[in-house]
Amino acid sequence: MSLEPKEFSNLAALMKAIPDEQAAVDHFTAIRWKNGEFCPYCGGTKVYHFADKRTHKCADKDCHQRFSIKVGTVFEDSKLGLRLWMLAVWYVSSHKKSIASTQLAKDLGVTQKTAWFMMHRLRHAARTRSFNRPLRGTVEADEAFFGGKDKNQHADRRGLKKKAIVVGMLERGGELRARIVDHLREAADVVAIHVQPGANLMTDEYTGYKRLRHDYEHGFVAHSRGEYVKYPKASKSYDTEWGPLVHVNSIEGYWSQLKRQIYGIHHWVSAKHLGRYIDESVWRYNRRDVGEAFRFNELLKITSGRLTYSDLIA
Repeated sequence: MSLEPKEFSNLAALMKAIPDEQAAVDHFTAIRWKNGEFCPYCGGTKVYHFADKRTHKCADKDCHQRFSIKVGTVFEDSKLGLRLWMLAVWYVSSHKKSIASTQLAKDLGVTQKTAWFMMHRLRHAARTRSFNRPLRGTVEADEAFFGGKDKNQHADRRGLKKKAIVVGMLERGGELRARIVDHLREAADVVAIHVQPGANLMTDEYTGYKRLRHDYEHGFVAHSRGEYVKYPKASKSYDTEWGPLVHVNSIEGYWSQLKRQIYGIHHWVSAKHLGRYIDESVWRYNRRDVGEAFRFNELLKITSGRLTYSDLIA
């Protein structure tokens, strides 16, 4: 079975390129089996195809399982067609601040509960599975707090100790990473894991980062003194050259975007699922410089792995 994925640049072109359910199946099949057919149950590479073009069977004598192209992906056991799923994939991959499940439900003609589960399946696909290399060069590290404004909280929910803490690291001109931590004091440990020793590390004035100054060229800005950008002093590794500007404006720009997504689009996110929303946002941010169709197909490529509703709400 030799198929090629369709080309498109916007939602209207997507709907024209994939006009029906069979076209959606063919598009996903071309992406999932780009490197060859395989059985999702045993991994065997000999596959029989039925006349309906949507059902396949493993030719391995010890397997002989029948399956569709959705088996082994986040689409498995969904009663919704792949064409409808692809609309959701488009929204997740192309909308900078994502889409609310209530709005997705209206657009797709499904219940809000169904739309919510669809979005979480796609966030599950977009999760970061592994990192290829540590961040290097000039890296901005900063922390953000999520949990709403104190004035809108009950008295027992106010204060930083009641909020979720997220540590972010952004390589200038490169990759973003973000991790939820239990305590602010863990921020430096997260940075040490993800940032290559010797890198130019830019932070705010939080004292917990000071213990990293022996492993990094550490520059910081003191926001409490109205300091947001400054030129560094000549470091010990440069005799005649100045290093990069000291600021955390880039990572703070990401925090602003993430908070607009959470508070402006979703309005409220539970601490239990916050990590999934962050994974989705980071995945999209790290592909901010590529085209819409590329991001769309990239998300379809990584949809392997099921997420059941019982696992999601457990």
